[in-house]
Amino acid sequence: MTPVLTESPSLKITLGPEEGGVFDAGVPVLAGDAVEILFGSARPAGRMGEVALFQAGDWLLGAATLRPTTELEETSRQLYRNIFEATRGQQLARIWNYVPALNAAGPAGLENYRGFCKGRSLAFEQHHGSGFKPLLPSASAVGTHSAALTVVFAACSGRPRHVENPLQVAAYDYPGAYGPRAPSFARATVVPGVDSATVFISGTAAIRGHATVASGSTPLQLACTLENLEALSTACGLGSRLATGDGSTRHFKVYLRYAADLPLVAAVLEKKLFAPGDRVSYLQADLCRSELRVEVEASFFGVRGLP
Repeated sequence: MTPVLTESPSLKITLGPEEGGVFDAGVPVLAGDAVEILFGSARPAGRMGEVALFQAGDWLLGAATLRPTTELEETSRQLYRNIFEATRGQQLARIWNYVPALNAAGPAGLENYRGFCKGRSLAFEQHHGSGFKPLLPSASAVGTHSAALTVVFAACSGRPRHVENPLQVAAYDYPGAYGPRAPSFARATVVPGVDSATVFISGTAAIRGHATVASGSTPLQLACTLENLEALSTACGLGSRLATGDGSTRHFKVYLRYAADLPLVAAVLEKKLFAPGDRVSYLQADLCRSELRVEVEASFFGVRGLP
């Protein structure tokens, strides 16, 4: 299936009923699904500070949008404190972050992504203590065209299994060259269920070890990204093809820094990654490093045969 270019509506994330349960990510949709519904019907479950909460079966879902008035460090720290309050007794399994002016410098000169990472990391450490790294869930952080920071999360009652990519340094162990605090996320998270599991693959790009691969080349970066996805799939227990053909429901989001790369990237992914029935959104967004051109994330529901 070759995607058809749209007039770039903004991605809508649906957690609950239309009134109060639909959140605008501020990320233009280049092709594919313009509305993301991962958890089906959910009911409102109150608020915690800036966070609107929803319940979908055993899942506690939440989202918040907050316009920064100072550095993104403090805004992200505030939102994450609200999230930790909202999820007491639950385990965070997946977090999606949509960060304004991601690669631009904030008021104090620090890149907004690095300021966001600092605030997020400090919030995790404040809540869990110095041993917080093993508790970090899968996540992504991409640029939004909105002036507000939007954070969406999914939490579960059981204990998830967080997974790292053997081809990459864990993001939370990146050296100081990448910012005052390392990014706080796992490469993937597996949530076991009674009959099947849910698997979240974090935003995955052309990083090997901790270094960016093939700056300036979309084809080479995409090839590296697919290799990383294959390694993660194996590490999660999905085999090498991300649960293709096992009857699970697969959702993908593909982020492109440059909209002009859509035809090339879509042609490769349709051949090497996607299968009939997959839900796919192609989005235009700034990525965590200015030299990165493509990033892929995935969510799989109803995966069988995982511990």
